[in-house]
Amino acid sequence: MSVAAEGPARPTGRARVEDILLRAPSRGEVLTVRDLRVDFRRGGGPAIPAVRGVDLALHAGRTLVLLGESGSGKSVTARAIMRLHGASAAIGGDVRFGDTPLLELPEATMQGLRGAAIGLVPQDPSGSLDPLRRIGAQLVEVLVRHGVAPDARRARERAAGLLERVGVPDPPRVLAARPFELSGGLRQRVAIALAIACRPKVLIADEPTTALDVTVQAQVLELFSELCRDLHVALLLVTHDVGVARVVGDDVAVMYAGRIVESGPVDAVLDAPAHPYTAGLLDALPTPGARRGSLRAIPGRPPAPDEPGLDDRCALAPRCPLAVAACRDHRPPLVAIGPGRASACDVVTGPVPRPVPSDLDAVR
Repeated sequence: MSVAAEGPARPTGRARVEDILLRAPSRGEVLTVRDLRVDFRRGGGPAIPAVRGVDLALHAGRTLVLLGESGSGKSVTARAIMRLHGASAAIGGDVRFGDTPLLELPEATMQGLRGAAIGLVPQDPSGSLDPLRRIGAQLVEVLVRHGVAPDARRARERAAGLLERVGVPDPPRVLAARPFELSGGLRQRVAIALAIACRPKVLIADEPTTALDVTVQAQVLELFSELCRDLHVALLLVTHDVGVARVVGDDVAVMYAGRIVESGPVDAVLDAPAHPYTAGLLDALPTPGARRGSLRAIPGRPPAPDEPGLDDRCALAPRCPLAVAACRDHRPPLVAIGPGRASACDVVTGPVPRPVPSDLDAVR
């Protein structure tokens, strides 16, 4: 009795992770996100939608900035890509690393890909550093666990090189230190070293400079630019800071109320925004020589994630000076408005003048 061949066996465990890494592209589009949705459950009540159908594409050697106010869903989106939400979250859509659908993988395989395929730099480095263990021990553990170094001795040598690569002065001293013995800037650099230790193709940085002073912030942003350029990493940088977006970004996706409302090349979007929300963010940015009281904050506040009707209308309408009656009963889709650019506004068809006008006639 013969048994028909069913093709090569599908690799499992570590072999499966290595197979995914080998097949991952090193150029072009490395990670794609299509119709990503994240709902949070609260007891027996209805689910709370935090992300409502987001599309993103990360390219090797380029930085995509996810920009928006606090509460817009940026960090939820970033962590959902790595499946880092707990049991209270339901994640839907399609997230692909190369041709691998990450949302369909068993958790054991996904654990192997975190760090090896996609690295994470959190806003607070304390989230990735054990406060009681020396920096060297933490780096060595990551390098050995993922097979980047064959033993602890070689892992320690590589750890010193990683710290040097991210601009840490006196790596031997830092390797022997515990996190609380380091400054905030040094802790963030160590967190970046941990994130790139396994040579990931994708790096996600979630508000990585918020807690840093201006000088250290500039140094860390320059470091991210170097990593993209020299290591050909695809970087997703989450921030609420328009200045950070302009300094480090190649492309930008502006997020509001769980959706992308405008996207395109950074300079094109920030120099000539086509969505009232993007223009409002720019109007709220302080500039040298600005008169006292000349900053224009976006009126009101973002809607709560569970506010009724957000899927049926423009979420910005209650705050938008250009809104018309149709904005309150129709949700505009994100559509192409030019090469590489998209916007979700039915009212404005070209660049929004700044400051944002108080009536629609000014932009017609």
